[in-house]
Amino acid sequence: MSTKQKIAWICLVVLALGIKILSRWPEAVEKYYSTGVYPVLSRIQRFLFGWVPFSIGDVIYAAVVIGLVAGLVRLIRKLIRQPVGWGLFLPLFRRVLFAILLIYVLFNGLWGLNYDRKGIASQLQLTVQPYTTPELTRLVQHIIVRLNDVDSLARASRAELYSSRRLYTGAVLAYDSLAVRDSRFAYPSPSVKSSLFSQVGAYIGFSGYYNPFTGEAQVNTVVPVFTRPYTTCHEMGHQLGYAKENEANFAGYLSARSSANAAFRYSAYFELYLYAASELYRRDSSLVRSFRKQLHPGIREDVRELQRYNLKYANPMESHIWRWYGGYLRANRQPQGLVTYTEVTAWLIAYAKKNGWDAI
Repeated sequence: MSTKQKIAWICLVVLALGIKILSRWPEAVEKYYSTGVYPVLSRIQRFLFGWVPFSIGDVIYAAVVIGLVAGLVRLIRKLIRQPVGWGLFLPLFRRVLFAILLIYVLFNGLWGLNYDRKGIASQLQLTVQPYTTPELTRLVQHIIVRLNDVDSLARASRAELYSSRRLYTGAVLAYDSLAVRDSRFAYPSPSVKSSLFSQVGAYIGFSGYYNPFTGEAQVNTVVPVFTRPYTTCHEMGHQLGYAKENEANFAGYLSARSSANAAFRYSAYFELYLYAASELYRRDSSLVRSFRKQLHPGIREDVRELQRYNLKYANPMESHIWRWYGGYLRANRQPQGLVTYTEVTAWLIAYAKKNGWDAI
C-alpha cells in the first residue's frame, strides 16, 4: 500500500468516526451541521448541478450499476482462469471496504447526518404524541372539507401539471410563499428534475427520491398527475435537510398548502387524506366508508385512478424492494420503517393543537 493510499485510509477512518460520534448528539447536529454546514453544502450542490437539464444523479447511479455488473463479470472470469486464493480476494476485499467507507462519509457528510438532527418538530415547537380516535376522526373530517373546497379550482389548473417546468416552478413558488412566514423554509438555487428512470421507478414503487450525492430532487413523472405537486414538495423538503420521511412529508404539506395554485393545495390534502383515512380505517372501517361518500365524485375518481395505477405496476419484486427500503429507514433513526410516512398524521394533529384546526 502506497503512502497516498495510507493517508486516504486514515482520512476516511477519522471522518467516519467523527460522523459517528457527532450523530449521537442531536443538538450538536442541529446547530453545527443541519443549520450550519449543510445549508451551504446543499446550495453549492444545487448551484453546480441544478442548471443541467437532466438528472446527473440518475446518470451516476446508472454508471455505478453498469460498473458493478462489469466488475462482477471480470471477477467470474478470473475465478475460472486462475486458482482461488488470498492473492485474489485480499485486494478485492480492501477495495470493497474502501468504497463502503467512502460512500458512508460522502452520504453522511453531504446529507445523511440530517437523520440525527432535532428536526422540524423541535423547530416548530410541536408536541408529537399518540392521538385518539376522536382526534383522528376530526382530522379526516377537516381534510375532507378542505379537499371539497379546493376541488373545482384544482381541476381548472390541473392541465398545467403536465408541464414539468410549470410543476417545478410552482413548487419553488410554494416554498417561497412559505418562507415569507418562516425563513427556515427558504429554498435558493432550485434543482428539481424528472427522473430518467420514471418508468422503472413505477415498477419499483417510488414516486420520487432525493440524491444526496448531487443534491437533486427527482420526481417520477409516470405517477398520476394530481399527486406530483405534493411529491415534488416532499423531495424539496429533503433538500432543505429534513431527512426523515415524516419530516419531509410535513415540510411538503406546509409548502404545498401555502401555494397560490389550487392544484398544489389539492395534492397535499389528497395525500394527507389517504394517510389519515387509512389509519382511521384500521380503527373504524365503517366510519371511513361513510366519510368517503362525502367526497366529491371527482375526488373519489382520483382515488380509483391511483388504485388503478398501483395495480398496473404491481409486481413480485416490489415487495422485496420495499422490505429492503424499510430496513434502510429503520437503520436511519426511523424505527417504524415504512410506517414513518404515515406519521405525518400525528404531526398534523400536534400542529392543530398548537395553532388551531383552522391552521390545517
